[in-house]
Amino acid sequence: MLHLRAVSPVDVTDRVLAVLEEHPGVTHVLLLRGAAVKPPGDVVEADVAREATDEVVAALCALGVDKHGGVTLEQIDTALSDAADEAELAAPGEAADAVVWDELLSRTGEESRLNATFLAFLTIACLLAAVGVVTNSTVTLVGAMVVGPEFGPLAAVSVGLVLKRWDLVRRATAALVVGFPIAMVITVVGALLGSFAGLYDRQTVIGQHDFDFVYTVGPFSLIVALLAGAAGMLSMTSAKSAALVGVFISVTTVPAAGYAAVAAVLGEWERCAQSAGQLVVNLVGIVVAAALVLAARSRKNRVDDPGRPLSTG
Repeated sequence: MLHLRAVSPVDVTDRVLAVLEEHPGVTHVLLLRGAAVKPPGDVVEADVAREATDEVVAALCALGVDKHGGVTLEQIDTALSDAADEAELAAPGEAADAVVWDELLSRTGEESRLNATFLAFLTIACLLAAVGVVTNSTVTLVGAMVVGPEFGPLAAVSVGLVLKRWDLVRRATAALVVGFPIAMVITVVGALLGSFAGLYDRQTVIGQHDFDFVYTVGPFSLIVALLAGAAGMLSMTSAKSAALVGVFISVTTVPAAGYAAVAAVLGEWERCAQSAGQLVVNLVGIVVAAALVLAARSRKNRVDDPGRPLSTG
């Protein structure tokens, strides 16, 4: 279940209560008259079955609560209540299959921003990938895959395409288009410093074949990207975030970027170009598959408001 808190203008509070009390998927309704200070109004709280959340939030937004007050959602880990059990049973569908669109927009909106933290994680991931390549270390390469933050913007692009939120698409695309080149340039500098210091041997890097999959573009590159994108979006929409780790490990976005940087330093321009191609194939494949999965999920009666600003928290 999710815990809902609404700051309601006084003149619409009764209608807000009516929405919550009449919906079978809502329970534990609480009203605090005049408790809200900024913006002023009443505070209404309730526990909502996940599969009913999208419909309830849409009804509250239709009353203008999001514009003149506010609506927040929090995940409930444990609810010991017969009333909560009855609400979940009464709500249509299954909780694992339900998509809370406003929650998804908020989450992807936050993860799609180009900021110092995103650049730091992406740069560290590319540097780790480069170390894995020059040391022939599979463990280090896997570590780079896990550290990479690129799935957030990729998911945001998919969400933006499906919901026609072009502001989200632009912001997420900017994070990827700016982030990867910056991370790769820094990785090139690091690889150059390592080469001057004699930390790795050119023939050792070129001669090893354990990482050929990183720069060899083929049909399986696209297949893996499509499967990873589908699994990643399913995990985000069903709140099964643990599956995202498997997605990070399965795709070769960051490893391809790191390999391209090392290959450029070594003058292996063919491998550099192949690695860049592998990166593009994986990025596009993930977005396409994630968008298709998202489009296939039922939007029920949700009314999207393209004018609503993206939440960042």
